[in-house]
Amino acid sequence: MQLSFLEPLFDRSGPWATVYFDPGQNDESGAKRRELSVREVCRTLEEQGADPATTKAVREVLTSTATADYPVGRALFAAAGEVVLTRRLSRAPQGQIACWSPLPRLAPLLELSGQDPVCLVAYIDRTGADFERRGAGGPRDVGGGEGQQWPIHRTTTSDWSERHFQLKVENTWEHNAGEIAEALATAYEESGAEVVVLVGDPRERQAVRERLPEAVRELTVETEHGGAAGSDSPALEEAIERARRECADRRVGVALDRFRAGRVSTDRPTDAVEGVPAVVEAAREHRIDTLLLRPGGPDLDRETWVGTDPDQVAVRRGDARTLGESAPVSVRADDALLRSAAATGAEVLIVPLPDDEPSLSGDADPAATIAKNGTGRAGNTTGTADTDVPVGGIGALLRWTYQPTS
Repeated sequence: MQLSFLEPLFDRSGPWATVYFDPGQNDESGAKRRELSVREVCRTLEEQGADPATTKAVREVLTSTATADYPVGRALFAAAGEVVLTRRLSRAPQGQIACWSPLPRLAPLLELSGQDPVCLVAYIDRTGADFERRGAGGPRDVGGGEGQQWPIHRTTTSDWSERHFQLKVENTWEHNAGEIAEALATAYEESGAEVVVLVGDPRERQAVRERLPEAVRELTVETEHGGAAGSDSPALEEAIERARRECADRRVGVALDRFRAGRVSTDRPTDAVEGVPAVVEAAREHRIDTLLLRPGGPDLDRETWVGTDPDQVAVRRGDARTLGESAPVSVRADDALLRSAAATGAEVLIVPLPDDEPSLSGDADPAATIAKNGTGRAGNTTGTADTDVPVGGIGALLRWTYQPTS
């Protein structure tokens, strides 16, 4: 996941109110529970030291949150009496998360908003196609491709002139497939998609797919479900989500393969690092290409020290002062590293948890979440036998090979 959308959070100083809010059901009882939840969130922020203006801004936005607009949840970031950024969640938090801290709490956002890739859906027929972008913000029309409108229908006679006409029909189909493929390749580049789903008649899908550039064709899947854009088809929705999940799994798999290959325990040059000290050093030097976070990792909330600039991050307070910050503040390691990753254009990947381990997004007991200042951690994964993930839950793939300092 690229973090450019978080830029507004780093254009100003904190402290920050961070809230992950589930609006609940859109009925009378749900409205009452939602009102109580808003009160609890604001009370938690006040108890942690949030100023009245910021708490009021949070209250006003949460009170006006429409269930239809944020069906499973909303992330909210506020400072100095203003709500600076809100994001729609793709999964509901396990209990409300609220905290007041020097930096915005970002790790739960990456898990709850999903890192499912953007998907470009092409609804194809013989005369053209409609394209739809699927991402965390929901479906969005992104144009289409239009071919020749005639002739497109075959006849059943064997007359020579009719066979000649049928040949023209075949040529029209082939021409239109090429036009659609060209438009689809352009839409793929412009949409930021990582996977393409073709919807339509099998022959039409295949004809378009064969004409796509190889790089796009390799990321394209077909489905027999669905019809025109905007039509209601549960089977099509499942096919699209499955394509996005499989693409995300492949992306994480590639990253972990690179991490395993690059991680070394000797003093030889390495392409990957793990553990807070090594990743913090890489962040200071802008060497992080991809930041890897594992939910529940014991190092995610390890104390680090930061200054005003994103690369002023250190494991010890004294080290932060040597970076030019006279009054460093204590923050969570994941918050500091995510700020640094966003500022330097690094990608972030959440390494999925086994089903039996806790997540960043909530506790086994939802009622405990707010009281824990939004950490959402219910356990410790120190004893895990899985060596494919970074030790402590934090690692990084590097932009260039370097010689370890220790």
